[in-house]
Amino acid sequence: MTKVAKLAASDVSSQSADFSHLLIDCVQAGASIGFMASLDDSAARGFWTGIADKVEAGDRTLWAARDDDTGALLGTVQLVTGLPDNQPHRGDVAKLMVSPDARRRGVADALMAALERHARETGLRTLVLDTVTGSPAEALYRKRGWVEVGAVPDYALFPDGSPCSTTFFYKTL
Repeated sequence: MTKVAKLAASDVSSQSADFSHLLIDCVQAGASIGFMASLDDSAARGFWTGIADKVEAGDRTLWAARDDDTGALLGTVQLVTGLPDNQPHRGDVAKLMVSPDARRRGVADALMAALERHARETGLRTLVLDTVTGSPAEALYRKRGWVEVGAVPDYALFPDGSPCSTTFFYKTL
């Protein structure tokens, strides 16, 4: 069973080892989430320190999924709301990560459900995200009612340095 919780900045800081391990595992498994294969623990912890600062500032909301039995961190997702003044109705979904060992168990769906519920409750009307073209995440987003905008060839790199296309989606709440 999976438990999803919205986290405070202090939670991110106190659990930084778990978050860093998750990030490194996802990158090593080939996830194109902004990092190259050379990502080390120090850089991963630095990333999460920055995320904790953004959560503290109210510019991001972060959810974590943990295994009910073991407490192991299974995944995370972020909602970016620290956007320009003309976009108070919109949020960007960022860094949906699921441990390679926990994939295909509904973790990503549970994280997205929590994020979308929160977005509705806080009055957001439009969400946007991007993902690797052809990835399993595309099917998840479509199943959840997200609409494909289109793909940009060679938009990002996989951790090994090879290029990947990125597909953009939106969802009206």
